[in-house]
Amino acid sequence: MSSDDPRAFSVRLPSHEAGLLEWGPASGELIVALHGFPDTAWTWRRLAPLLVEAGYRIVAPFLRGYAPSGLVAGGDYSVRALTEDAVALHEMLGGTASTPLLGHDWGAIAAGALAGDPSSPYRRAILLAVPPMSWLNPTRATIRPWLGALVRQPAHSWYILANQVPGLSEGRFEPLVRRLWRTWSPGYDATEDLAHLLDAVPDREHARAVVSYYRSPHRSGIGAALAEPAVPVLSLQGARDGCLDPRFFDVVADRAVAPSRAALVGGAGHFLQLEQPEAVAGHVLDFLRTTSATTPG
Repeated sequence: MSSDDPRAFSVRLPSHEAGLLEWGPASGELIVALHGFPDTAWTWRRLAPLLVEAGYRIVAPFLRGYAPSGLVAGGDYSVRALTEDAVALHEMLGGTASTPLLGHDWGAIAAGALAGDPSSPYRRAILLAVPPMSWLNPTRATIRPWLGALVRQPAHSWYILANQVPGLSEGRFEPLVRRLWRTWSPGYDATEDLAHLLDAVPDREHARAVVSYYRSPHRSGIGAALAEPAVPVLSLQGARDGCLDPRFFDVVADRAVAPSRAALVGGAGHFLQLEQPEAVAGHVLDFLRTTSATTPG
């Protein structure tokens, strides 16, 4: 096994069995990393070894509904449920007040929700591809770029409407996710990622669970993601992101007040942690260094 290869293990969360990947020694400082849609815990395989070199231990769950994690009785795939899973993992994995939560896409939405929750055990958050929702609100200074992004965003967000239709996305899951990876990160070879994804979503039942994140009956708790962050946040977006229009970045950057910060990663689309892992690692490590003095514990 290479030093870059993760250890696979599982833990029992209150609602389901969760499969996890772990990079780094048990003595490393913990970072919990949440993937998004349509993706798996393997999304961290290029970034995690770079963080391990700096003394960290990265533990990444497969989100509920993505095998080897279990399906959830009652079908709760809400933001609230994701935050509850992340909080449970913090305790199970020996997290401290300095433990950061790293999230991409839906994982970033969950991380943003916890960043706005004063009771969260995570006192720093790193959000990739989806910023804190409150940072998408324009000020007078950013109304022009906000309008420019807003009029273009519906062309990127068609899949959200498709995912609302029962049977549609789960019935055509593979062509759907192949198209999303191709358009969200233009020019990136997602062959390995799609293989991991199809292993994690092997049948219609798992596909239904994965797209249920988008269905309104399962979205209780989304309001928590709208709260203003109460802890330092690093928000990163790829400059060629085909999911969230990069023109929103000017709006986001204007809202990021120190010690929080925002950065646009050149040469990357939506899956920036895979496309530009060295650049992402540089931003993450610098943020963790500069916020350690302001983090209790």
